[in-house]
Amino acid sequence: MQILALETSTEHGGCALWRDGDLLESVCPDGRSHSETLLPLVRELLARAGTTVNALDGIAFGVGPGAFTGLRVACGAAQGLALAADLPLLPVTSLECMAAASGGSQVLSLLDARMGEVYAAAYRNADASPVLIDEIRVIPPAELAWQESGAGWLACGNALAAYPALAERLVSAGFALLPTALPQAAWVARLAAPRLQAGAGIDPALAAPLYIRDKVAKTVAERLREGGRA
Repeated sequence: MQILALETSTEHGGCALWRDGDLLESVCPDGRSHSETLLPLVRELLARAGTTVNALDGIAFGVGPGAFTGLRVACGAAQGLALAADLPLLPVTSLECMAAASGGSQVLSLLDARMGEVYAAAYRNADASPVLIDEIRVIPPAELAWQESGAGWLACGNALAAYPALAERLVSAGFALLPTALPQAAWVARLAAPRLQAGAGIDPALAAPLYIRDKVAKTVAERLREGGRA
């Protein structure tokens, strides 16, 4: 079984090919837009693997949450490739990718949502198969709260570096931190594989980015007024 995975929800974009458990991965070059680099990277990856889009069994993509433009790039590219080859799509969230890759058994995934907010979701993680607790939220970091001690929990994601006060609160509560974690195409592929085997792929026409936030852009003045970053 072959699955192509696309992930561009943050500045760390890339693609991966899953082949019966083996993985090949390519990362988008820094300093250039994902819209410019993703599809050429996919072509290079498939050529390196000696396969084609028509030989795939499905296409997985990072559905979000994440950067508005990046989510559209991965979703649009996945839709176009899947429609052309009549393949199912498998959406995988950025936060569950981070939870699976972290290695923690109880994980709080946190991505910088800009606008003075974070994307947050908690997972229980067994055999790198994250189970979402409650729901994915977008929230000011000062309002993020938890009911229990952070002992035995791992917090991961770039929001920890973007909001040092949040990181300090988590450490004080007993959380371990992994601030360098970002969603990666290889983990999109790993999480998508059992879903494809279970027949969980969707029609490409139904694919849409997971934005979470209704208002996806604010002016610089709004961000600064609310304590966010320009």
